[in-house]
Amino acid sequence: MKTKRFPYLWLIILILIGISISNFTMQVTSDKPVVTPQISKSSEVETGVLSGYKNLHNVVKIYIPSTILVDKAANNARHVDQALEKFSKLFGGATAMEGIGAWVADDKKLVKEKVTIVYSYGEKLDKKALDEVVGYARQVKQEMKQSSVALEVNGKMYFIE
Repeated sequence: MKTKRFPYLWLIILILIGISISNFTMQVTSDKPVVTPQISKSSEVETGVLSGYKNLHNVVKIYIPSTILVDKAANNARHVDQALEKFSKLFGGATAMEGIGAWVADDKKLVKEKVTIVYSYGEKLDKKALDEVVGYARQVKQEMKQSSVALEVNGKMYFIE
């Protein structure tokens, strides 16, 4: 006895394939096609649920070490407090978050240390504010005898030497 085949199976499969790739567009540049996903723009989200709320799109972070030189434990509370105060005055508020940083030293050994990241979000980021932040990073570098202090601005890492 013959079994009945589901006549619309191929149609359903094609519809599912169409739905799964509908979030992609194809661009042809020269002779190579490039497939890129369609991602909703943040401006579309902002005009919806988040419209009318204040947007702070700039972020500045300083990484306060917990050592002097490479491996001598130090209390970084004073520097963290100073950074919180400075960032709050410059950008309207600040947050401190503890973490662990690691890097490979010249002798090829892994060095790990506790680090406190102080960061602020702000509407505007001008040269004067950045000059103050860089100046403070230099101060931390000197006082904690570091080879550099990490500063992050809008997702880009800078090592202040």
